Amino acid sequence: HLELDFAAPDTEALYACDVVFYATPHGVAMNSVPALLDKGVRVIDLSADFRIKDIALWEQWYKAKHSCPELAEKAVYGLPEVYRSLIAGAELVAVPGCYPTAIQLGFLPLLEQGLVVADRLIADAKSGVSGAGRKAVEDYLFCEANESIKAYGVTGHRHHPEICQELNFASDEEVKLTFIPHIAPMIRGILATLYAPVKPDLNITIEHLQSIFEERYVGEPFVEVLPTGVVPATRDVKGSNKCQISVTYSSNTDTVVVLSAEDNLVKGASGQAIQNMNIMFELAETVGLESIALLP
Repeated sequence: HLELDFAAPDTEALYACDVVFYATPHGVAMNSVPALLDKGVRVIDLSADFRIKDIALWEQWYKAKHSCPELAEKAVYGLPEVYRSLIAGAELVAVPGCYPTAIQLGFLPLLEQGLVVADRLIADAKSGVSGAGRKAVEDYLFCEANESIKAYGVTGHRHHPEICQELNFASDEEVKLTFIPHIAPMIRGILATLYAPVKPDLNITIEHLQSIFEERYVGEPFVEVLPTGVVPATRDVKGSNKCQISVTYSSNTDTVVVLSAEDNLVKGASGQAIQNMNIMFELAETVGLESIALLP
């Protein structure tokens, strides 16, 4: 048992911390993080306040004025599989969103190798109801969400610019993405089905694709590339900080299909935040992340 107590937020008390996690609504962290950084406190923010570098784009999607745009530029995007070395020395880490984590880990090997048509990517993703938070909204009540699945944010989801920003960093060509999220009748989990057309005149085999993914994520403690023919399921990653990925190839349509599964509350949020902290403080990356989270 840990001797921890809940306490009312007190900025003065936070000045004595080595690191502060923000698990707050969007727009909260940006108003208090500057004072913490001035005191030498390192910050890990789970909101979207510092994820997007283009402040005008952030303000467009989050319908608010950003109070410290200079920190958005300074913040390190907390996807360890890409930015591990930068995270190690970071003062401010912006933890990726849940959908962006699953989708980026699936697309990155293809874009880094220049194998696919970058402006024709499709991400079809299903999330558990916990991804919408704990607020009382009719669409997320049990009787509305149970035994039903439906799309939302069809005309635009605020994770879209975050995903495109990071995929563009990995690609030599401009990325364009069709992203449609869905709410599925489960508490937690994300399953993303990703489609990427192969570039013309490339001779692609499933064996080649499998080796690319295995080599890209070799040694990664929280990314598991499944054997050819095995597909991930949300129940297999529930409560863990692991993202499971499988890749296949449709020769009829010259399309690579990637399946990516994670727990939206762990690898998609709190677990990834802990993973970042471990890197920042030179701890073993798996510390605190080898047991299963049971609530909710």
